[in-house]
Amino acid sequence: MKSIGLTGGIGSGKSTVARLFQKRGAYVIDVDVLAHLVEKPGSAVWNRIVECFGRKILSKDSTIDREALGGIVFRDNEKLKELNSIVHPAVFDEWRRRFDDIGSRDEKAIIISDVPLLIEVGWHMAVDMVILVYTSPNVQAERIMERNGCSYEEAEDRIRSQMPVDEKIPFADFVINNEGTPEETEAIVDRIWKELLK
Repeated sequence: MKSIGLTGGIGSGKSTVARLFQKRGAYVIDVDVLAHLVEKPGSAVWNRIVECFGRKILSKDSTIDREALGGIVFRDNEKLKELNSIVHPAVFDEWRRRFDDIGSRDEKAIIISDVPLLIEVGWHMAVDMVILVYTSPNVQAERIMERNGCSYEEAEDRIRSQMPVDEKIPFADFVINNEGTPEETEAIVDRIWKELLK
């Protein structure tokens, strides 16, 4: 069994790369999906987030409005740390459960965990290898603006809330430059997948 951490800056195309690995036979655990799961209304994590940030960050259906919460934490590093201290332990526990479940069913599994803050929170120590999806900050900003319909300043706030992508390179076993065509990205994924199968 192999445990791979997949990371990169916001807007780098990690989800696209994760899908390409999944297509080739990898199991993918998306940590953002797990964060949504542990933040369900009424959960312990949801209660603590509401206590810290108030009901103004809730949608009409009581789910957490991630845009509203992001507008607060991406401008204030202390508030971001506070949010992470609430969410990350619960997400890690859920990730561990999923990981162990896959391992018990398939001892030859290649498990790719899509973790945006893999290096920032030290989870790179819990995996066998790290794959970094690389794009320049300018490309990140363009993609974030297109995806989220936000301003350049808001996109920059989100990029600045993470470790600069160039500083993540020394932690990576493989780097996927995702600024080219989809075909070029797919060719890099193919090459890495062959290495992972060895």
